[in-house]
Amino acid sequence: MKITIICIGKLKERYWKEAVEEYSKRLTKYCKLNIIELPDEKAPETMSKAEQQQVCQKEGQRILKAIKGDGVVVALAIEGKMFSSEQLAAQIQKDTVEGINHIVFIIGGSLGLSQEVMKKADRALSFSAMTFPHQMMRVILLEQIYRAMRIIKKEPYHK
Repeated sequence: MKITIICIGKLKERYWKEAVEEYSKRLTKYCKLNIIELPDEKAPETMSKAEQQQVCQKEGQRILKAIKGDGVVVALAIEGKMFSSEQLAAQIQKDTVEGINHIVFIIGGSLGLSQEVMKKADRALSFSAMTFPHQMMRVILLEQIYRAMRIIKKEPYHK
């Protein structure tokens, strides 16, 4: 299984980088992981709706260019479907059984994902109705992918 995470923005704080490195290392046993960091647009606190849309569209264009191959595209979005850890594991396992060998997860910037990216996505996944910083979301996603892999392999960890 190949997993690609396309995300807007670079990790700045050392503790986020270390967490991503740790889960990336753990995942090497289960999948081929590729994390693609794309630059974020400057987004001042006071922007009009039109300016916000422009930022989203520019970031969305970068995301769309980064999606390569034949993978299933999963957008992380508040309005997406919520899964338990076990349900996420079951979905990944189902994808594998159906011959899908590449899953592309997309984490947007501070303003979310453009409509074009949402249309490109095969699925939308929500981790909560709350908003999380994209740095934290990257760590949460990696941890949940790792948890899913352990569940699929019936290895202890997920309780």
